[in-house]
Amino acid sequence: MSENKRASFGGKLSVILVAAGSAIGLGAIWRFPYIAGENGGAAFMLVFLLSVFIVGIPAMLAEFAVGRRTRKNAVGAFKELSKRWNWLGYSGVLGAMLISGYYYLIAGWSLEYLVNSATGALYSSADTFSEQFDSFQRSWRPLIYGIIFILMTHVIVSRGVEKGIEKASKIMMPMLFLILIVMAVRVSFMPNAIEGYRFLFSFDFSEAFKPETIMMAIGQAFFSLSVGMGCMVTYASYFKKDNNLIATSFNVSILTLLVSVLAGLVIFPAVFSAGLEPSGGPSLVFVTLPEIFKGMPLASMWSAIFFVLVMLASLTSTISFHEVLTAYFAEEFKLSRQAAAITTTALSIALSSLTFSKLFGLDYLDIFDKVTANVLMPLGAMFTCVFVIWVLERDFMKNELTNYGSLKSRIAPVIVFMLKYITPLLIFYIFTRNII
Repeated sequence: MSENKRASFGGKLSVILVAAGSAIGLGAIWRFPYIAGENGGAAFMLVFLLSVFIVGIPAMLAEFAVGRRTRKNAVGAFKELSKRWNWLGYSGVLGAMLISGYYYLIAGWSLEYLVNSATGALYSSADTFSEQFDSFQRSWRPLIYGIIFILMTHVIVSRGVEKGIEKASKIMMPMLFLILIVMAVRVSFMPNAIEGYRFLFSFDFSEAFKPETIMMAIGQAFFSLSVGMGCMVTYASYFKKDNNLIATSFNVSILTLLVSVLAGLVIFPAVFSAGLEPSGGPSLVFVTLPEIFKGMPLASMWSAIFFVLVMLASLTSTISFHEVLTAYFAEEFKLSRQAAAITTTALSIALSSLTFSKLFGLDYLDIFDKVTANVLMPLGAMFTCVFVIWVLERDFMKNELTNYGSLKSRIAPVIVFMLKYITPLLIFYIFTRNII
């Protein structure tokens, strides 16, 4: 695909919304608020912000630079810059592919609960919410809803970069923020909501600066920004040449943190108001929160609104790794976008079916998750940092960060220094700890 025919995002806001949508996923709704509350509250958030600057933003900028310079898919980008390093692109594509093997299934849970909330079935059942969730997991419905989620993603991606991905992000991201704000205001009026705010915003530096907590913050900063699996390389290939990469990375990071904090303002005041214990993971979203909504007037409505939020957060992420594969198939195999999107969708359905079936007794969901989160993503991000600093021409990152001198930036040399000496070492430490 030649540069003059290649699609591009329309403006600065579109770039930020699309990239932030990739970063904001299910983890932002339940994982970050819980980790923050358990590890020093607001003090943890400060450590997290520092970690974002040291690890997340430099790694993101390395991928931005590769994608924008080449204006190609993840494999094509690394292949153009150095054929000996094209395996980094394949690593990103493989990571996106394996994630599609389980993320769609988990995202599909939100559709099941959205439908059951809207119809009132969630609150008319004689079973407890824990029993309903267990029964749902033992049925074929997770696979059915997962396939529906794949098809929803397909419809958006197949429409193209501008009419599909960009347009959807402009609609879904404001909706996501609006729902978060409405829900946060609603739960603030619940009795004893103040305890939830204390849990999230306590200022406990003794917890936040423990070595284990610091490493947890670094790991969360790394994984929350969707680096290491080709998403940011692919999206940056649609950036315009005058895009300010540093400003974009900071805005994406701030939006990601804002969504996580807003999610905490929704979840924890409600949890403490109901006298329940906060927890992370599916039990919080699909068991604990329906129990809380049950005590509200118009329970089904509030539950449905919340699961629309979960669905939107999931969809903005599934679009990104679907696009990684679609762009790869389209450009490397010379397919039309429609044919490439169909190929990606068929592959996603096959992998989701494999994950659901547990062939030969293997838990593919757990395998795919661990391989991507513990191996492919950290190694991909670490070697991308090494690649842009130590393999490419000396001024590669400086030129990309300053748009070849047209932007004056005092922070560009700092970013280059961190990419050279600090960020890859910290990512390697995260990798070794995960493996051990």
